[in-house]
Amino acid sequence: MKTPYYVTTPIYYVNGAPHIGHAYTSVAADVMARFKRLDGYDVFFLTGTDEHGQKVEKAARDAGLDPQAFTDQVSADFKAMADAMDISYDDYIRTTEPRHKLSTAELWRRIDKAGDLYLGHYEGWYAVRDEAFYDESELTKKPDGSFVAPSGAPVEWVREPSYFFRLSAFQDRLLQLYEKNPDFIAPTSRRNEVISFVKGGLMDLSISRTTFNWGIPVPDAPGHVMYVWLDALTNYVTGCGFPDPNAPRWKYWPADVHFVGKDIIRFHAVYWPAFLMSAGLPLPRRITSNGWWVVDGEKMSKSLGNVIEPRKLVETFGLDQIRYFLMREKPFGADGSISHQAIISRMNVELANDLGNLAQRSLSMIARNCGGALPPTGPRTEDDTALLDGATALPDLVRVNMERQTFHDALEEVWRVVRAANGYIDRQAPWALNKTDKVRMGHVLRVLADTVRVVATLLQPVMPGSMAKMLDQLGVPADARTIAALATPLSDGTPLPAPQGVFPRYVEPAA
Repeated sequence: MKTPYYVTTPIYYVNGAPHIGHAYTSVAADVMARFKRLDGYDVFFLTGTDEHGQKVEKAARDAGLDPQAFTDQVSADFKAMADAMDISYDDYIRTTEPRHKLSTAELWRRIDKAGDLYLGHYEGWYAVRDEAFYDESELTKKPDGSFVAPSGAPVEWVREPSYFFRLSAFQDRLLQLYEKNPDFIAPTSRRNEVISFVKGGLMDLSISRTTFNWGIPVPDAPGHVMYVWLDALTNYVTGCGFPDPNAPRWKYWPADVHFVGKDIIRFHAVYWPAFLMSAGLPLPRRITSNGWWVVDGEKMSKSLGNVIEPRKLVETFGLDQIRYFLMREKPFGADGSISHQAIISRMNVELANDLGNLAQRSLSMIARNCGGALPPTGPRTEDDTALLDGATALPDLVRVNMERQTFHDALEEVWRVVRAANGYIDRQAPWALNKTDKVRMGHVLRVLADTVRVVATLLQPVMPGSMAKMLDQLGVPADARTIAALATPLSDGTPLPAPQGVFPRYVEPAA
């Protein structure tokens, strides 16, 4: 029986078009889901769009569309982006779906039944852009006397009837959760930020609005729609079939990891567990947040005109090349810079030179000098053993880093073996052995083929299409491309197809 494993992206807010930040979080979650499948887990992977709220209603009005038509259009664009980035989601959820409205209403009723809701008036600062309420101590006063949120979004003073969630009652339970589960929030900088926020004292949370109607109606409270974050966060249980305890997907809850941007960590690490505690539902096991990309040293913004459309990068450089760059270039929780030159450097140095050249040299020599068939395993030298031991140790090293979402470190472990294999081929010089000791040459090429097989198997989650081609050329059957299958050597004499380069060097087009 396979162990269930549940991974989610945030559901993306449909007030604008998808950009590289959305693609980055999705690719990271996809790499996690693909790795777990590779490692024998029964994976459920959810993504989708968050479609309610005042900001969406305003964006729809500005576009001259009714909210449903607007969200249909933008959600379809996000789905197209996910497909273009080869995101292997199992379900694509939209918060305007009937199943989600049913699920969210039931979560509300359970929180209400627990005695954690009350009706009052909300009066305070609200940022439409963030769909968030702020205490005055969190705001910055501008020279013109207006205030802005920590995100830079303008805030306005609002007063309206509202249902409140007794968030203040969950302060101690949340702090206990963080203490008992040090890996609940990642990276450490975000964990410290959340703990500091909660220790600073939690205010009860306004969770309904009456000044607009583009939202899920509050049960038995005409005129009230649910606060967009209660609605949005509930998607993670909706996807598992909540509230039906017999739903086939309910086995996947609680989520093993929620992937989120660092700007929404508070909603996921404070509000979401509190809502679930109140409703009597199990809590997710981990919330991991990624940093932001800056473009040539400047933060992306529409006003600067430097927002990067991921599909255009793919058209220019290739899908797997961009997936690799995103996972390799910077630590997952940190900010980092993206530029054409940095992408080209990773492509040409690591993909074309290091890995592509290693595979091409090894497979071309097998094709020319071993009858196009996998040479037999031979007695090992010390050099053979050192390289193969490194390859054998690789799955465990990658697994540890995947669990931590330190994707760049996982890839560095793989590249240590790639670099070691390049050193090995240079030392062993099979092209010279071809003239002096053909048997030994075959053994050297077999060591290289076995090493490249391990590397290509473990890189499948990051570069699925390219690694499928590499494994084809190594003669690895489609049903032997899992981590467990690495324990079974390929048969001596396996016929190999003619080798073809997988990673061509990128040459800048002439101006």
